[in-house]
Amino acid sequence: MTSALTQWSARFFMVLAGTALIAGCSTGGQGNTDATGEAADAAGAPCAPELAEIDFGIISTESQANLKTQWEPFLAAMEAEIGRPINGLYATDYAGVIEAMGAGKVQLAWYGGKSYIEAAARSDAEAFAQTVNSDGTKGYYSHLITNKQNPILENIDTESGDGDQYVIDNTSDLTFAFNDPNSTSGFVVPSFYVFAKNGINPNQAFEELVFAGSHEATAQAVANNQVDVATNNSENLLKLKQGDPEAFENIQIIWTSPVIPSDPVAYRNDLPDCLKERFKDFFYNYKDAAVLEPLGWQGFDQAADADWDTIRELDLGQKMMEVQNDANLSPEAKQSQLDELNKQLEAL
Repeated sequence: MTSALTQWSARFFMVLAGTALIAGCSTGGQGNTDATGEAADAAGAPCAPELAEIDFGIISTESQANLKTQWEPFLAAMEAEIGRPINGLYATDYAGVIEAMGAGKVQLAWYGGKSYIEAAARSDAEAFAQTVNSDGTKGYYSHLITNKQNPILENIDTESGDGDQYVIDNTSDLTFAFNDPNSTSGFVVPSFYVFAKNGINPNQAFEELVFAGSHEATAQAVANNQVDVATNNSENLLKLKQGDPEAFENIQIIWTSPVIPSDPVAYRNDLPDCLKERFKDFFYNYKDAAVLEPLGWQGFDQAADADWDTIRELDLGQKMMEVQNDANLSPEAKQSQLDELNKQLEAL
């Protein structure tokens, strides 16, 4: 057990130390078009006529109203380019988009890293594009946040960002909010770095633990003094600063994670190739700043499934540490689970 975990840790921290968020090297080409400009297959027939409309899944990082305001202009631009209606599916939680793609109810989706690896594993999702931030970077950060008036700040050095240690030492006296269990920055990253590495089970450790459902919800819970500490991320705090500066001014960051790869866009891997090429051409070449800026992006880079293997490693590392620290498991059961998780890690 110790050997498996040590091997994983060595590989993981080597990856972290030299991480370069490199986009996939796959290339997209122009598909054929018919006389109307619609995507066509190699024989010149209209592409996927059975898909008269495209449904695009959008994870619930904010309220549906906010997401619609940000996304509808982009979906309209895609509709004009693709030549068929594009409908936004604004699910109430991350799992809703994962399940909708698995059921064939959405053909395209915007995911976070964790929700994408889940969708790739069980919903036939295939990443082909990665968001590029407004400043040109392809990464973001998970945060722990608290209210600026919360007395716990008297014991936290915000300059050094040591709030994670305060949370670790005082869990039983704190109320805490995660975002969504399929969120990368709102659950997986802080679960690994703050809790699993320190042998803490947050389900048992806190005075009260809640899953607020979205980054917007955790930010508002902190801004309104409803919880002591919550997870969030750099992208959504920037949106909060722009959209609700009064709430933003109440929030203090107390911990920042290592860099996280920026978000994937994925399609179902069983879509016709001509339609995949059409989607690639649109995303790789779309640069309208007025439409992209509210989303926090300047465009999209080419990407591939393996670009989120770092998230898979984090997810497996968190699970391995949870198993190692589970006092309810027998040594044999513990070893069996660790062996299986290590096999999955080796496969990466």
